Amino acid sequence: MVRIIVIAIGLLLATAVLVALVLRVERVLVWLLIAVFFATALHPAADWIQRRLPWCPRWLATLAVFLVVVLALGGLLAAFAVPLARQGTALAGPLPQLISEARAGRGPVGDLLQRTHALEYVQQNQESIRSFAAGLGEPALNVLRGVGTGIIATITVLVLAFLLVLEGPKIIDGTLGLFPPHRAQRIRRVGAECARTVTGYLTGNLIISVICGTLTFLVLKILGVPFAGLIALFVAIVDLIPLIGATLGAIVAGAAGFIHSVTAGIVVVVFFVLYQQLENHLLQPVVFSRTVKLDPLTVLVSILIAAELAGILGALLAIPIASIIRIILRDLWRNRATSDHHPPETPESTPPQRTDDGDRGADPGSAGTVVTAAHDR
Repeated sequence: MVRIIVIAIGLLLATAVLVALVLRVERVLVWLLIAVFFATALHPAADWIQRRLPWCPRWLATLAVFLVVVLALGGLLAAFAVPLARQGTALAGPLPQLISEARAGRGPVGDLLQRTHALEYVQQNQESIRSFAAGLGEPALNVLRGVGTGIIATITVLVLAFLLVLEGPKIIDGTLGLFPPHRAQRIRRVGAECARTVTGYLTGNLIISVICGTLTFLVLKILGVPFAGLIALFVAIVDLIPLIGATLGAIVAGAAGFIHSVTAGIVVVVFFVLYQQLENHLLQPVVFSRTVKLDPLTVLVSILIAAELAGILGALLAIPIASIIRIILRDLWRNRATSDHHPPETPESTPPQRTDDGDRGADPGSAGTVVTAAHDR
């Protein structure tokens, strides 16, 4: 009894220490999880390069894949930074004149302030606005700290993903070598199916985002809204976030449309309402049913649960995690059904074994009959 109590207390202490350790390194674990997903998605690209170029070593194929990824991310940053810098430089010259016109209620900015009664609100609440602006120092410092953490996190995730893709085959082979051959083959098959699910999810999500950004650009361009390409790129990027991504894009694009004109703002809002219905009821079911093979109900429920548990990160990883769970459960069920159809051999069903003289063992009843007959004679 004492031994059971000691073991129970030890398990509780070990669990508490493990939970404390996980909470302590939570950020690192999140980075590692994101890196695993990126490595799973980029691993086939490195394998494809090695199949096409047999002379190419693993490190060179991995480096080529990640150079493409870094260049793509750099291109996205340049697509945001260059237009903003150009427009900021162009705005710096006439900025004093725009401010004076806005105070007088003239010009495009002044007209907007007049329509929204923002100037009157500023004049009536100058003290509140001044005190609010004075308290923005700490939030601004937190924002800068968050930006620095985001940059460090991005670099760390890229380095971890690079090492995972580079050492992935060795890690997989070494881990599977610990299992029997039939079980290792089963684990490899299930793991390959899970990896295809992650790649399919990322591919499907990118396809939907490209469609959303393209349609947004066309609508904004037709309406003559400034910075149509920049806004459409922002909409396409935030559309990668399930549930709230399209809403964030609609807010930014709608605000730009209303700044341009009331008609343009209304058209943009109507477009996003219609597009949201199209994406939820047509694009996502069609794309994810082909890439991830999940029905719309499972997709929505998994996103809601994961978003409640882990926020935006949970919403991003909900669909591939749900698909991976489905694959594992299906394999377990299939393996159980196979074991039920082929039960293990019982002693009654085993064939008789050979005796020492090479003949098969006879039935005990038959042997007894032969002995009795000989005795009667």
